[in-house]
Amino acid sequence: MTWIVAAVAAALVFGALDAVWLNWAGPNFYRPQLGNLLADSFSMAPALVFYAAYVGAIVWFAVRPGLANGIEAAILNGALLGAICYATYDLTNQATMRTWPTIVTVIDICWGTFATAGAAGAATFAARKFG
Repeated sequence: MTWIVAAVAAALVFGALDAVWLNWAGPNFYRPQLGNLLADSFSMAPALVFYAAYVGAIVWFAVRPGLANGIEAAILNGALLGAICYATYDLTNQATMRTWPTIVTVIDICWGTFATAGAAGAATFAARKFG
């Protein structure tokens, strides 16, 4: 039951944070920075695959150590996971695309660090309290 609570909490918190971020940042930040690199419409299937895999990674790499070592460990591991994952995406894009603004890389890495740390902390708290 602990792992189900952790996964549901991580999915809800990360999903809510990302929804708020993307609804604002899509038209106000990403579209002006990336322009025609962005698709005209959102594709749900790959997004769902990402979120399912990422929630699993949050639970395994951040919540699991957090349950053993405290919520601070979950937050730290979540921050590291977010920074590494988002850096992988953005730095790969920056290395392989004709144009990929550095500001997008920096903001994305900061966002991934914050959102993943928050989801990991909240999921660890929920798993301890309700799991």
